[in-house]
Amino acid sequence: MEQNRAVHAFATLGHPGRLAVFRLLMRFAPRGVRPTEIAEALGLKQNTLSHHLADLTSAGLVHVTRDGRSLFYAADLDATEALIGYLALDVGRARPELIAPLFPAQKDPAMRDTDFDVLFICSGNSARSIFAEALLRDLGKGKFQAFSAGYRPGTELNPFAIEILKRNGHDISGLRSKHISEFQKPGSIVMDFVFTVCDTAAAEECPPWPGQPITGHWGLPDPVKATGTDAEKALVFAQTYAALRRRIAAFVELPFESLSRLSLQARVDAIGADTEAKA
Repeated sequence: MEQNRAVHAFATLGHPGRLAVFRLLMRFAPRGVRPTEIAEALGLKQNTLSHHLADLTSAGLVHVTRDGRSLFYAADLDATEALIGYLALDVGRARPELIAPLFPAQKDPAMRDTDFDVLFICSGNSARSIFAEALLRDLGKGKFQAFSAGYRPGTELNPFAIEILKRNGHDISGLRSKHISEFQKPGSIVMDFVFTVCDTAAAEECPPWPGQPITGHWGLPDPVKATGTDAEKALVFAQTYAALRRRIAAFVELPFESLSRLSLQARVDAIGADTEAKA
């Protein structure tokens, strides 16, 4: 990255408000986010957010696209990569003590029960993430150990979600609503993948995960908010389950052994962006 452009980018990120917006967009990357959703997640006034987005766009760190009447702002991953590379390779002179922590620690194969440990996160951990945990456990062909958690979990799983899982032959005996802190304690399982399956969870601040797992945002609308008759609500839960089933079925079929970390991240992002899976 050219020095003047790097200076502009660093100066832009030097403001706490702009940095907060950029960090949020990175949690949704590569997907874009509406300004109203950003403002709500960060508690910003619309005019303040507009200034932050304009500055980030001017610095080349964010780009905006239009879909109908809505604008979507997304982090520019190429620019972000160039900025990180400039700091690590040019400024840092690629010193090994600076570069080594950027690479994920490898698990000891002797300590593995399965090939991959995967955590699904949503706000309440009562439906979407529970669906994902059960689906990966049963579709994963023994290669995956699946977990789920929430930032504000309830005390019970949603009864509509339980009924959908039973109807599709899943064992629900080990499923329960859990707080994310259960997986952030010292000695917790080091995850290979961490997925958020709702926009609220993706917007939450979370410390870096040990082992630097591949992360993905597979956001879906919250079926718990469905209105209408019980039959209409059950249909929404069934549609959410079906969308997650398509995504997880695609995920377990990825050729993990032959994909680089970069390629695997791209595949994970593509699954999350699959419009058919969102239907």
